[in-house]
Amino acid sequence: MSDRSLSLALVGVVLLVMLPALRPAPAAGGHLLIVGGGEQPPELVSHFVELAGGSGKANIAVVPMASSEPVETGKEKADELAGLGARVMVLNLNHDQAMSDSVGHLLDDVTGVWFTGGDQSRVTPVLLGTPALRAIRAVRERGGVIGGTSAGAAIMSDSMITGNQYRAGVDTVGYYDDEFPSIGRRTIEVVPGLGFLHGAIVDQHFIRRERHNRLLSVVLERPTLVGVGIDESTALEVEPDGRWEVRGAGSVMVYDARHARITPAGAPLLGASGIQVAVLPTGSRFDPQSGTAVLAPR
Repeated sequence: MSDRSLSLALVGVVLLVMLPALRPAPAAGGHLLIVGGGEQPPELVSHFVELAGGSGKANIAVVPMASSEPVETGKEKADELAGLGARVMVLNLNHDQAMSDSVGHLLDDVTGVWFTGGDQSRVTPVLLGTPALRAIRAVRERGGVIGGTSAGAAIMSDSMITGNQYRAGVDTVGYYDDEFPSIGRRTIEVVPGLGFLHGAIVDQHFIRRERHNRLLSVVLERPTLVGVGIDESTALEVEPDGRWEVRGAGSVMVYDARHARITPAGAPLLGASGIQVAVLPTGSRFDPQSGTAVLAPR
């Protein structure tokens, strides 16, 4: 058994070799492809493979820990990507494995990383502060792509919406499905995310599940962060220069309160004026530096 095979066996990582991998040419930086959940249109999946180098060159790691059935979920996604000509491995890790330098080195030749859906709170405790996360970040730094859907979208930003919330008169935080009855302070639980997207916070299944109150509450409490609500079957592509483009079947909503007037922290009610709101259908673009949007021409 080779040293590489032995290291895979020791850490419980399943490697599915589909096609020989080629390391991409050095680049200033790569892309993010952040999908809002639901069905993924084939053009989004194929675009992810193209961003990772294309058929015969893409070398992708699938990270399935958000799923309640990570083995099955990881294999399903790996098979889909392999069908498009990618070489694929599944990294189903616990925290101890993510702390291993040998696991980080498995990503040395990877050109794309995909995070599956599920519960985002299963992912961050495993990866935060680990060599594995540093190796994933390095994939994008050398020109690769990091993508994910649903929970795999929520983990992208520096700050992450968990899905839990506080209710009036309730001291503990809990999950209340998609019920967000108010816009207020200390209603939505936000914790550190994996930090691939800076200066913004991501919400997913956004228009389909009517999560406007949730994201508005978060943004008004944290007005330095641009709120990004990505609908199902829709992706926000973050380009190497930091600008955004919408792809897929639906729309992305942007809440920008960086220049808004917001009621002070001690006020009994949370309110604001001057919030910039953009509804961006597929093909539209947004520059988070200037806050300007360009709608799709058609």
